[in-house]
Amino acid sequence: MAGRLAGKTAVVVGAGQTPGETVGNGRATSLLFAREGARLLLVDRDEASVRETAAAIAGEGGSAEVHVADITADDDCRALAARARDVLGRIDVLHNNVGIGAGDGKPTDVEPEAWERILRVNTTAMWQTCRHVVPLMREQGGGAIVNVSSVAAVASATSLTAYKVSKAGVNALTQSLAIAHARDGIRVNAIMPGLIDTPMAVDAVARLTGRTRDEVADRRAARVPLGHQGVAWDVAYAALYLASDEAAFVTGVLLPVDGGQAALVG
Repeated sequence: MAGRLAGKTAVVVGAGQTPGETVGNGRATSLLFAREGARLLLVDRDEASVRETAAAIAGEGGSAEVHVADITADDDCRALAARARDVLGRIDVLHNNVGIGAGDGKPTDVEPEAWERILRVNTTAMWQTCRHVVPLMREQGGGAIVNVSSVAAVASATSLTAYKVSKAGVNALTQSLAIAHARDGIRVNAIMPGLIDTPMAVDAVARLTGRTRDEVADRRAARVPLGHQGVAWDVAYAALYLASDEAAFVTGVLLPVDGGQAALVG
């Protein structure tokens, strides 16, 4: 089904990635969107990393521009929306793929600075990108927004308190936007990844804890009902569906991509 985004434009926020052995969610989604025909604006605060993503797309014959931004700054979000309109002409798809968890902990152990930073990056920044892109989508008659949340929003995550709260906020934001702008032709959905084998989730944790990569990966895999972690392409294909016209009647959905973890919650 090649060409599922043919003729469409997409902004991927968080298109770079943490260094590691595997591909990250943002890079995999960017590559897949390009393979399916989309013209892209790739956004990240790490210029070197996002340019690696753009180079990979160009190497496959795709089209991608780069925009460096810190989406915790509202002015940067306003600027990225304007840049997208200038270089792409319109914004058919906004894919929000930014999230952090460093410094998190149990409910009474999280320091205020870490709490505020995690919520600012994971929830407030996503609201800001939507706030500046939605008016442009309304003017053009519609669009699709895909927000990357986490199964942690609905599952037990006692050592990831701020992260859980921030991703629950992403879910609420997604549903609020979906209802508020349904009549504008704007669909808004979220993906809730579970334990995915990405550089941020595995390699970075291994470096931080002093464990081997295999040890971290094995411990994560043991928690998944399917018996193994997912990969970034699993998240990317879910994003492709939600961004495409195949999901024309789908909005306000919180889609688990988690190997069955959400089913354990019921």
